[in-house]
Amino acid sequence: MADKALSQAEVESLLSTMEGAVGAAGGSRAPAGHGPGGWPGEQVLPYDFKRPERIGKEQMRALQSLHEGFARTFGAELSALLRSDAHVALVSGEQIAFSEVVASLENPTCVSIIRAELLESCLILEINPSILYPLIDRLLGGGNNSGSIARRPLTEIELRLAARITLLLLRELRKAWANVLPLNCSVERVETDPQLAQGVPPHEVVVLFGFEITLGEQCGLMNLCIPSTAIERISGKLTSSGWASAGKSAATPESAAHISREINRSLVELVVTLAETKISTGDLLELRVGDVITTDKDIRSSLDVAVQDVAKFLATPGALKGQKAIQIESAAQVAPAEKGSGSDQAPN
Repeated sequence: MADKALSQAEVESLLSTMEGAVGAAGGSRAPAGHGPGGWPGEQVLPYDFKRPERIGKEQMRALQSLHEGFARTFGAELSALLRSDAHVALVSGEQIAFSEVVASLENPTCVSIIRAELLESCLILEINPSILYPLIDRLLGGGNNSGSIARRPLTEIELRLAARITLLLLRELRKAWANVLPLNCSVERVETDPQLAQGVPPHEVVVLFGFEITLGEQCGLMNLCIPSTAIERISGKLTSSGWASAGKSAATPESAAHISREINRSLVELVVTLAETKISTGDLLELRVGDVITTDKDIRSSLDVAVQDVAKFLATPGALKGQKAIQIESAAQVAPAEKGSGSDQAPN
């Protein structure tokens, strides 16, 4: 059959028909008969294959909670090291290709490649020069006043001072991760050119946590990259149940003895109620020395002994070596429902 060329009118008619079909399929539902996306109520969401999310939302929430706590403790320890008020806050957490992270970093900067044994991978720590130089200046005795930030590689002395900050960070990071696993980290090397930080393959998806460090009038970012492959190995420990139970272990005899010693030294308030009655405000104001107040309590009945406002014992009044005293007879048996019922006894 000979090929037949389409006229201009037929071409325009086909184009208009295609545009109408595309417009109908551009909503939240795919056309009928095109797979599960065509079912009513299902949403079609965009997916970027260049930035896949390999870590689940539950694990990401656990990691964010973990590093929020790390930011607080690191900020406190950094303030003690610098003898100046420093604030650290977690400002972002996302999954991104490591090549995109490297492309977004300044050059020069301070990039530390950190070996984490149990994660079987490297962590990448970057401290922006906009805050690193003020931190180093404060370590050398400078003030918190803002000034021009040098845009040059770190000197050997500055690298050694930056290492003090990095070691402090790793110590606090190890404490933050203690409920998940013992994170033993060591710095392999430090680079000032982010392109030379090859601890992670360029196309590897990493979890990037961004921290904002504030020192006086100076403010800058610190980035921590954790490879997704390392997190996948411990994903079971980052679930809600695993996270809640992490770090819970049986008490050792030493810890139990320590807690017992601390409790034994604690002071508590002990109150003995002799009797209770009600009088008017006028009678109370007219009381004088020697007046007698009558109650309905039998002199032979036991006294209520409360510890920290909780009834604990029944006792008998008496005297010992010229001092008023009580003798404990038994434990109080009071139902919790009797609290606030008007009785002179409190719940056990």
